[in-house]
Amino acid sequence: MSLSKSGDALSKTSAGTNQAEAFSLSASMMEMEAMAKKLRRHIITMTGKAGSGHPGGSLSAVEIVTALYFKLLRHKPLDPKWSDRDRFILSKGHAAPLLYATLAECGYFPVDELTTLRQLDSRLQGHTDRTVTPGVEMSAGALGQGLSFAIGVALAGRLNLQSYRVYVLLGDGECDEGQVWEAAMAAAHFKVDNLVAIVDNNRQQIDGWNRDVMNLDPFNKKWQAFGWHVIEVDGHDLAQLIDASDQAKLIKGQPTVIIAHTIKGKGVSFMENNPDFHGKAPDAKQVEIALRELD
Repeated sequence: MSLSKSGDALSKTSAGTNQAEAFSLSASMMEMEAMAKKLRRHIITMTGKAGSGHPGGSLSAVEIVTALYFKLLRHKPLDPKWSDRDRFILSKGHAAPLLYATLAECGYFPVDELTTLRQLDSRLQGHTDRTVTPGVEMSAGALGQGLSFAIGVALAGRLNLQSYRVYVLLGDGECDEGQVWEAAMAAAHFKVDNLVAIVDNNRQQIDGWNRDVMNLDPFNKKWQAFGWHVIEVDGHDLAQLIDASDQAKLIKGQPTVIIAHTIKGKGVSFMENNPDFHGKAPDAKQVEIALRELD
């Protein structure tokens, strides 16, 4: 099934006559690459219009979220609370523009609504709020909490004998938080194998390069020491991301972490590897330049 120009990629399934249609997971690699570029354009346009937001860390995770929503996750935009849906937890909640753009393109709410980012009375707040935005699983703000939340959701699925999987996206800078490692220890202890953590490893945080603020190396060995199965990929390679997720489904008795090596601000030359755009929106001229590069 092809993605339409409007971003409506819903397809009919045999899930039941009274249930909303499930989202198509048959997008081709070419279609996903085109969608990734569209999401980047949305991120630039949204944050530029709002005059605030976090473009750098949104742009770095585009392929991660594209692979999830257009290939891997079982979800129903017309029924956001479908009990058997796979769950995506955005722990790095400042990357809300990326999630909003993706949800809109999937059909959770109109694409036109993206222009209301960070406006008063908008459903699209600066950090995600599950009480107002369709498709959002966790209200975010303070970093370090998403992995703990995701463990609870995954354990609930186990207790309820449900087969859904839980994916949680963390920032590498976020992994400075002690709660992340408490959660990592708990996930391994309880053998939460329906949980996949994905780290957007763009090597930067709001104060600069991770190596200068709080060096996380050796990052992969830390996760291994906490009892996780570790997979490392190029976070901008859709095929690698999809393959890593497929590998994770085969791992039993321990959680999996996918360390996705990315570039902050990916796709926009003056934002790439530039810590200034962690939490600074592009001005009108920069928006024009960025959109031209993403054409």
